[in-house]
Amino acid sequence: MLSTYGQYYRSIGRLALPLFIGQLGNIAVAFADNIMVGQYSTEALASASFVNNFFNIAIFACVGFTYGLTPLIGAVFASGESDRIGRMVRVGLRVNTAFTVLLSLIMLAVYFNLDRMGQPGHLMPLIKPYYLIVLAGMLPVMLFNVLAQWSYAINNTGLPTWIVLGANVVNVAGNYMLIYGHFGAPELGLTGAGISTLTARLLCAAAMFAVFFGTRIGAPFRHGFRRGAAESGENMLIARTGFPVSMQMTFETASFSGSAIMAGWLGAIPLAAFQIVAVSGMLGFCLYYSIGAAMAIPLSHASGRGDAVAMRRIAYGGYHMILACMVVVCVVFLSFGHVIMSFFSSDVAVVAAAMAVIVPIVLYQLGDATQIAFANALRGTSHVLPMLYIAFVSYIVIGLPVTYALGFPAGLGLFGIVLSFSVCLMIAAVLYLIFFLRATRIIKK
Repeated sequence: MLSTYGQYYRSIGRLALPLFIGQLGNIAVAFADNIMVGQYSTEALASASFVNNFFNIAIFACVGFTYGLTPLIGAVFASGESDRIGRMVRVGLRVNTAFTVLLSLIMLAVYFNLDRMGQPGHLMPLIKPYYLIVLAGMLPVMLFNVLAQWSYAINNTGLPTWIVLGANVVNVAGNYMLIYGHFGAPELGLTGAGISTLTARLLCAAAMFAVFFGTRIGAPFRHGFRRGAAESGENMLIARTGFPVSMQMTFETASFSGSAIMAGWLGAIPLAAFQIVAVSGMLGFCLYYSIGAAMAIPLSHASGRGDAVAMRRIAYGGYHMILACMVVVCVVFLSFGHVIMSFFSSDVAVVAAAMAVIVPIVLYQLGDATQIAFANALRGTSHVLPMLYIAFVSYIVIGLPVTYALGFPAGLGLFGIVLSFSVCLMIAAVLYLIFFLRATRIIKK
């Protein structure tokens, strides 16, 4: 196996390492955010759980739309067409801005109907201002990610990582100041956490623009960005590639966000516990994703060359690496679950509720690891349309009804809600694998 996959382990590992460091930074900040908010009050943690999990639908839709750029730019980068890459970045910014503005207007309309979503009424004074702050962060998230995909596609995975890590430091420091009112700042609680996160997102976007327009890294691509004539259909090509990935991430996130809403129906303590579960689950997701995203880059280059054999070996090599990470994550949860959960809240009832679902958390890791591997593999081929249908069937048609059935008619409560993740994730994983094999078979012919 090493003789066959060794070169792919090394190439994926080199690209994944900066992403891995960045994801660890994201995990640390997510943990710090929720620990600080959870230690402030159970109500603040429950409110953050609802808003973050619900808003993730829109955030991941925006981020997913930008992901369509990676295989397109990656394929062009392999042929050395710098002007065309610059032009694709410009078109990508235009198309993604229009998409994000549309989503922002939809989320603003939802804001006026938050009272109808069945959440505990006493949380609304915390939920509403935090919701608006998160809404303001959608545009900078999109702007950063468009340029991050450009950076990834030209094999510079380190640049966005270091920018995010720097912004994470600002985020944590801002949390410390604004949640608790240190260093003369006002004590704003959950609202302070939102302001700190928004500031970090603005800094990330500003830094990526500064790199692209003001440094030698972006120099080869600026001429095409400013003066390159757009080819007929280029807007549609980027939209057609980005939209299925966006919808795939939207449906997946909607399933988990729907689960958060259902957890809120059980009360403030299960909702707070669900937030701990969601953030703890990022330990696995972020590690798997760093390898999956790195794997998609050389896979897109191989796709540009029409090399189906290399595409499959890259995908399988990446999957081996993700499975190794999965084993480590499962051991960590089983060995140190109580320690991890206790970080987030001093409320014994909340910690106990989170610990009661440690087994379902471990069970869904295999499905999560596998679907991340082959969703990214399929994305690298640019044959992304099946991702939309797979995600819709797996997460919406099957996932949400199973979540409700296990949580309420079956009487399993939060345990059933988290247990349902294994079902939808594994169905998606198998379907992504099937369509990846089909896509590479088409390329091979």
